[in-house]
Amino acid sequence: MKAYIFPGQGAQFTGMGLDLYENSSLAQEYFEKANDILGFSITDVMFEGSAEELKQTKVTQPAIFLHSVILAKVLGDDFKPEMVAGHSLGELSALVANGVLSFEDGLQLVSKRALAMQKACEIKPSTMAAVLGLEDDIVENTCAEIDGVVVAANYNCPGQLVISGEVEAVEKACEVLTEKGAKRALVLPVGGAFHSPLMEPAREELAAAIENTKFNTPICPVYQNVVAKAVTNPEEIKENLIAQLTAPVKWTQCVQAMIADGGTEFIEVGPGKVLQGLMRKIDRSVTASGASL
Repeated sequence: MKAYIFPGQGAQFTGMGLDLYENSSLAQEYFEKANDILGFSITDVMFEGSAEELKQTKVTQPAIFLHSVILAKVLGDDFKPEMVAGHSLGELSALVANGVLSFEDGLQLVSKRALAMQKACEIKPSTMAAVLGLEDDIVENTCAEIDGVVVAANYNCPGQLVISGEVEAVEKACEVLTEKGAKRALVLPVGGAFHSPLMEPAREELAAAIENTKFNTPICPVYQNVVAKAVTNPEEIKENLIAQLTAPVKWTQCVQAMIADGGTEFIEVGPGKVLQGLMRKIDRSVTASGASL
């Protein structure tokens, strides 16, 4: 079975989407529509902006979403998903690609999500760190023992878990995890503690927007980050999407569930090759490639 996977924040690069814009009138139409919806020229930042400009959350999230969703639309009849999943932000791209959300509603939600997360980041100094080379349960148990807020946030692949929380708690967890044998415990250059309890203000803000948005029945199952299993009920999809902001991204478990349910060919739709790299570390028996025009 063909599975389409959609990347999240961190996959952006300068000039992203320009090839799509130059080679497809359909892509041009959607990019121009996005500029109108957002109220600023995101195409200028995507095509010509600096890496620094692209790193702003209010730009990064819509930019990655647009690259993914417009590429899926340009693929046309070649885009035939039997299952989809997205990493964090990528879940919204997946929901547009499988018909749950319209392009317009999806972009509005992404924009609101980005701004809400940015606001939550400004309330309290917080960060994330990548922990390499330890079993998940060692990382989880260590986080539970640290004073302050620090939790497992992204289960990216076996031996790679991202933790998230208050700056001091994350730094202390990194020290302890290094002592316990982590190959690396590296604080990441991010603006805040995504997928942790510190995102509660953003979750509340996004919940209101999601509740007021029409969710359709998907054309194929979406494997959602929060539950790591196939979901097709629009109300359940809503609940899981709201919970996602403060809950961990169970990416390893999502991919394993898709493989268990018959996924054999995984195609990454969007900028970069991050998810293809993770696929090789999760299960080498399936093929992983990137979608292209």
